[in-house]
Amino acid sequence: MDTIKVLGRIVTILPLLLFIGLFMGKRSIGELPVFDFLVVLVLGSVVGADIADPKINHIHTVIAMIAIAFVQKFVIWIKLKNRKIGKLLTFEPTVVVFKGELVEKNLKDINYSIDNIIQMLREENVFHIQDVDMGIIEANGRLSIKLRSGNEPVTKKDMNIYTRGEGYEMPIIMDGEIQKDILYKTNKDEKWLEKQLNEYGISDSKDVFYAAISDQGKFTLLRKGKEQGPLPPIQH
Repeated sequence: MDTIKVLGRIVTILPLLLFIGLFMGKRSIGELPVFDFLVVLVLGSVVGADIADPKINHIHTVIAMIAIAFVQKFVIWIKLKNRKIGKLLTFEPTVVVFKGELVEKNLKDINYSIDNIIQMLREENVFHIQDVDMGIIEANGRLSIKLRSGNEPVTKKDMNIYTRGEGYEMPIIMDGEIQKDILYKTNKDEKWLEKQLNEYGISDSKDVFYAAISDQGKFTLLRKGKEQGPLPPIQH
């Protein structure tokens, strides 16, 4: 009897688990930031216990699964609405290598050792920190790197095939909030930023969804509530 009950639970739980996975979104399945990882871990524990122990009330497992999915959605909503709370709940991208040098303070903030970074660089076939223009630990714990000019793989330009590129860009406004630490690292200040916003007819940074400056000094901006792409960049 217990065997039939376990098989029946598998048949009913797996479709529900698939539905909840789709409801939570691709980000939860593919990237697994720390909070989403914990959600998946708890979800797996709940489902595993239900399948393995026929004595557990099946309806309680279903309710728990649905509740976990809605909690995850609520936390993501909070993170989008309030970046300060979001930073407390999930990791933010962190610059760990800048202009060929390790950023010691940022490494300590995210509890990464030098060995961790060196290993991750080797996994990207980079064996010299000096070759890295910028290295960023993403929310999912992976390392994204931008190599210095001359150390990058052969490109279309190297083969005399002209393409227009902008290098990399650094976000200085995200969802209306000025990223002051990044702004200052680009040797700019809030007066400079105010001038750029005025050129776009914007008086308040709260009206900006995303703004960034490229390594070549081009400023791009996307207003809040606009469905079109970023406004044309300004060269400075």
